[in-house]
Amino acid sequence: MPPFVLSSQNVFDYLISLNLCTQEEQLLSQVDLKPAKNFNLLLSLPEERKLLIKQEPYNREGKTVGEFVQEWRVHKFLQEFPELGQIRPYISEALHFDPEDSIIVFNYLSAYRDLADFYMKEDDFPSAIAMEVGTTLALIHRLTIDHQDYQEFFQNAESKDILNPQTPNLTQGLDRITPAVFGMVPSQGLKFFALYQRYDSLGKAIADLSSAFTACCLTHNDLKLNNILLSLNWKEALYEASLPTDSIIRLIDWERAAWGDPANDLGTLVASYLQIWLYSLVTSNTIEIEESLRLATTPLHLLQPSITALVTAYLAHFPEILERRPDFLQRVMQFCGLALIRAIQAQLQHQKTFGNAGICMLQVAKSLLCRPEASISTIFGMEASHLVPTNLSLLTNR
Repeated sequence: MPPFVLSSQNVFDYLISLNLCTQEEQLLSQVDLKPAKNFNLLLSLPEERKLLIKQEPYNREGKTVGEFVQEWRVHKFLQEFPELGQIRPYISEALHFDPEDSIIVFNYLSAYRDLADFYMKEDDFPSAIAMEVGTTLALIHRLTIDHQDYQEFFQNAESKDILNPQTPNLTQGLDRITPAVFGMVPSQGLKFFALYQRYDSLGKAIADLSSAFTACCLTHNDLKLNNILLSLNWKEALYEASLPTDSIIRLIDWERAAWGDPANDLGTLVASYLQIWLYSLVTSNTIEIEESLRLATTPLHLLQPSITALVTAYLAHFPEILERRPDFLQRVMQFCGLALIRAIQAQLQHQKTFGNAGICMLQVAKSLLCRPEASISTIFGMEASHLVPTNLSLLTNR
């Protein structure tokens, strides 16, 4: 039997069979295709209700990767442990998962916008937004850390190791070049490998990070700015002391969620801010790297208040992590560097390019991975001691 393929023609029949909409609503509804790596349909239903339906693409064998299993597992986790209800308003709203056809249905959060899109279009980086992001992430990590029953949920055999709590292979795709690689990567990729492998210290730093990996709480594992939603009413909620009906920040796309290392989430997020700076570099064969970094159209100093607000809010709402792991900030810097290398690899995979901007990014990644403590003052514009909270009484409790 051929796999079921979702389309704008059959989507209503599919949803009606699940009691997620009615035939009457179908007549008053609109279907739009949303471009994405998966097949995404946005349904606008009466009374301003919207549903987002995603289906993973099939490969030649009629199989899918199974990415939505992780996402749904997180929602099942929150159902299983109602004491974690505080987390629910800060994540996506999944309604149904069909593992056989790799389809997942969400309430579409139309009162929000993509945070990456906000930064790009507004060209504004309010510290208050980054503070909300840091506070939200801290809440999720703090409420789930060191709970044996939560960890066992993710280790349960039902997950079939999809949410693997074991140490991940952080060197994946960065191994020594073998003859087979020459037929698998573009020439630009070989240029990247040659530069990466010139520095033994890079490989050693990533190996050190792997050995220090500490899985202790629920982690998102793909926390980029485009996986964060910002409320359209964020200004009113933050500056006018009004009580928002919805949370200001939502973390979405939990497809890589795992029982993992919180430093990985925070480091990946810092890297996402740094990429705004690094992708704005003015590069040329005649310009030195230091000059390129200085000539960026979005200079680092514009982003530093947000990066600092992100991390200080996180640490203020989750100070226990510093007691548990005194080297936490250094590990955040190293995971930040690793995330930049992953961004270079993603660009190689999709755009087949590795130019001067990529070389600059690799140099920044190398500093973060190999000299994390020294990098703190560069990235934040202050010493690590100033990022640690001193007066928790001024903070809003959640």
